[in-house]
Amino acid sequence: MTLKPKHLLLALMMALPLASTTFAQEDGEADQEQEQQQEPGITDYIEMEPPFVTHVGEPDTKLTYLKAAVTIRASRETTRPAVEAHMPRLRHELVMLFGEQTDTDRLSSNEGQQALREAAASRINAVLEEQQTGESITGVLFTEFVVQK
Repeated sequence: MTLKPKHLLLALMMALPLASTTFAQEDGEADQEQEQQQEPGITDYIEMEPPFVTHVGEPDTKLTYLKAAVTIRASRETTRPAVEAHMPRLRHELVMLFGEQTDTDRLSSNEGQQALREAAASRINAVLEEQQTGESITGVLFTEFVVQK
């Protein structure tokens, strides 16, 4: 059976809403899956206790100390168990990062502290990825930050 052009056009017009509904459902499922991964509106603050205290600066110079109370910000409820499970390694990474800081004047500036927060978040996410947790954090906050020269 062959369709006349008029019937072919009618068949296409009837099939088009079905196709767009199918694509809309697939798009909706993809959006819902992405929302489940990010869980918008969820903010979980995870404190790293006790605060970090370490020396910073160039070797063979007057000792300068850094004290930083760190809180991790997560956007998924499932991130906390992964962070807590790997807390010793995460603390190690931050102790190493803080100890690498040689420009103590930069640590006293907002830009320097922001860069340090970003580096800390990057290191934490690298550990969570290396450990194949499927989790990541959205940020690092310094709730206390003191550089004593």
